[in-house]
Amino acid sequence: MASNQQLKAIRDPNRFFNTIRRFFSRQPTSTAPPSSFESSTSDISKSADKKSQPDSSLNELELAKFSAIADTWWDPEGPCKPLHAMNPTRLAFIRSTLCRHFRKDPSVARPFEGLNIVDVGCGGGILCEPLVRMGATVTGIDALEKNVKIARLHAVIEHVEDPAEFCKTLAALTNPGGATVISTINRSLRSFAIAIVLAEYLLRLLPKGTHQWSSFVTPEELELMLRRASINVQEMAGLVYNPFTGRCSLSDDISVNFIVFGTENSQ
Repeated sequence: MASNQQLKAIRDPNRFFNTIRRFFSRQPTSTAPPSSFESSTSDISKSADKKSQPDSSLNELELAKFSAIADTWWDPEGPCKPLHAMNPTRLAFIRSTLCRHFRKDPSVARPFEGLNIVDVGCGGGILCEPLVRMGATVTGIDALEKNVKIARLHAVIEHVEDPAEFCKTLAALTNPGGATVISTINRSLRSFAIAIVLAEYLLRLLPKGTHQWSSFVTPEELELMLRRASINVQEMAGLVYNPFTGRCSLSDDISVNFIVFGTENSQ
């Protein structure tokens, strides 16, 4: 169980969350399916209040879909099983890149001492909690109230209408000299075959309809959006999940899941 001093579930409308609220309160810029983002930004929880934000850019169908499986976040054999399997690999990437950027010793038990991390789209907190154990002070943000409660019990935003504007919001939340890490899914034929056809319909690792292929972003698109938000991508790697062994590893293959590390453009 994470320490309450280190793991924050902030609900006050301070300057930090006003930035998030402005983003969620934007009018949708298109009717296209929302983009799938799971991000940790140099980054448990904030819920977008539907009543106070009637024009939320979040897709209500997507919220309902993830609300239905919210109680299963911490079930390693449930719908979030692939995320649990990928978590150690994501953490290894985050540990390596952040320690290098902030000149921390990756070999110690708590290398993130002194770092403030915001996990945007924290879900039930399965990434927040190990980050806290590594010494970081973590603030998690999610659009679902159920996820907020689950993360609190235990302890990168998904499905937004405008991923480019989302990247700008991440940049605004990042302190000078900070870093941004985003994990998401490539829009490729292989991702359609593996993340949707295989994972949802054949192996049934995920509920049908979890992903919308058209909402995925390619590495090139993400890199361009981040660059326009004054974030330069310094490192990118693939996250290869084997559904038969249940194991995940870092790879040069970015055709399905991939993770990027970026820093603020000082120019």
